Amino acid sequence: MAAVARPSAGAATERGSRVELADIVRAHGAAYRRTHVLARAQGRALRAIEVCRTAVLGGHRAVCTACGAERLTYNSCRNRHCPRCQRVATERWLTARRREVLPIPYFHVVFTLPHTLNPLAQSHPRLIYRLLFQAAATTLMCFGRDPRHLGGDIGGTAVLHTWGQTLTQHVHVHCVVTGGALAREGTRWMSARPGFLFPVPALTKVFRGRYLAGLRRAFDHGDLHLTGGLARLAEPAAFAA
Repeated sequence: MAAVARPSAGAATERGSRVELADIVRAHGAAYRRTHVLARAQGRALRAIEVCRTAVLGGHRAVCTACGAERLTYNSCRNRHCPRCQRVATERWLTARRREVLPIPYFHVVFTLPHTLNPLAQSHPRLIYRLLFQAAATTLMCFGRDPRHLGGDIGGTAVLHTWGQTLTQHVHVHCVVTGGALAREGTRWMSARPGFLFPVPALTKVFRGRYLAGLRRAFDHGDLHLTGGLARLAEPAAFAA
């Protein structure tokens, strides 16, 4: 089992004793923007992190009525990608997920979209991400229910990542999957083989087929608005290619 996330090791230390993401963005953000093509959401996130808890966003002054001491606190950006604003929410989410963990082995499965689909992900994020979750979940459930593998209902948690480690667009979903399945009658647990869940080549083939089928349905139903730089894909032959 792979850890889903881990809180910052320096979370309990004083602000001045550690380097934060905002410090890196302020120092190198402008240069990064000049050398990388960013999606609109990525640009907004970087800007929010850069100005978070600074005078740019304003603030408020607290004054002690006894001694007159003052403390100025700057406002937060509240962007969901900001580690400072979302640390408490992250801890709550992790605590809730830990309560759901069963005393069994787990497997870490990752489903990734090719970078060819990045322009579609930028213009139709809800559709592209929804199809990714649906294709990943239905593929895993299909293999779990196959009597050649487990023959029951598996469980899991899926987390979407849209960036890679190099902060470039890399759409993928991490799935933490139970190392076994509950029999369809609901009275028996069937454990997976040690160190093995499903065959990766077969898993990949089924996932690819399900995702492309969903993408074709979206195209056929007119759910894709292919304009601007994507206009060439409006032709069925070009889209199929």
